[in-house]
Amino acid sequence: MQLSKEKIWKWSKKYIPRFIIGFISITLIWVIIYRWVSPPGTLLMLSRQISVDRGNVDYRWVDSDKISANLKTCAIASEDQNFPYHYGFDIEAIQKAVKFNAKHKRTRGASTISQQVAKNVFLWEGRSWLRKGLELYFTLLIELLWSKDRILEMYLNVAEMGPLTFGAQAASKKYFRKNASQLSPQEAAKIIAILPSPLKWSVNHPGPFVAKRQVWILSQFYMLGGNEYLKEL
Repeated sequence: MQLSKEKIWKWSKKYIPRFIIGFISITLIWVIIYRWVSPPGTLLMLSRQISVDRGNVDYRWVDSDKISANLKTCAIASEDQNFPYHYGFDIEAIQKAVKFNAKHKRTRGASTISQQVAKNVFLWEGRSWLRKGLELYFTLLIELLWSKDRILEMYLNVAEMGPLTFGAQAASKKYFRKNASQLSPQEAAKIIAILPSPLKWSVNHPGPFVAKRQVWILSQFYMLGGNEYLKEL
């Protein structure tokens, strides 16, 4: 039995506004909770755990004051140098990426640290217009409701930093046998250098490309003024 257009319209008027209000309410509460509470995990962590036969996800949350300033500055230097100044989206970086991608086969992204937190913490792995739309929505929410320091703290705790390795503390212990608070600029740059492709590239066996990225990140680190740049947050 087919529904008439009138019935569909009545159903839409009744339930779609309820769905929208419910969605906004739930996501607002979720983002507000994560302003103070560390997430127990992410969908990407769950996906990695399911897809790997051996081993468990290594995820150890540490507060911002227990993460090396060197790692924070290297992350900003590599991933999002305008992080202290934008409101979630770097228009200049997007324009540069569009021009670059129009002329090259290898594409360049322009996601800010805020956008990466939005998709890493709240969304699933993959690409679709729905996911991109939700990424933009959650980016706006965390920029509105969190401090820049909280966004950076979240990023460095949930970012994938190697096979089954998530966050600064797990990576520091795995690669350098020390706490995240003790990382030198060189060690921090080496970890950040693999972030674009942490399952493909290695900290322990970096290869020429990752070694070159490490040198570039260090040069950007010092160009920004080192850890003094964090005062901009």
